[in-house]
Amino acid sequence: MKIVELADVAKTRMDMPGAERVEKQLPISKQDGTPQFSVRVFTLSVNGHTPYHAHPFEHLNYVIKGQGAIVTGSGQERPVKEGDFAMILPDEKHQFKNTSADEPLVIICAVPKEYE
Repeated sequence: MKIVELADVAKTRMDMPGAERVEKQLPISKQDGTPQFSVRVFTLSVNGHTPYHAHPFEHLNYVIKGQGAIVTGSGQERPVKEGDFAMILPDEKHQFKNTSADEPLVIICAVPKEYE
């Protein structure tokens, strides 16, 4: 068993083309022996966004704090806010954006451990 407080998990800058003002935390990872899923937490600062991308695995998301949008494969922006869940299917193009002028967007993202 592992119990960890998110505040105690190191943040690293997301260093990918197309990512702006995004930090990542890994509170539960394959290094912890998780059998299937890793849990990541992304913090998008004001004007922050992830790359517009797709990948061959699903990920399950929960908005912990803030408000933002998910850009879909058709380019439509779907609003998300604290308390919302979102499922991104394999190969579904997407991007997360912080739409708040004054607070971060914080998202939990569960993925198969092989893709953490």
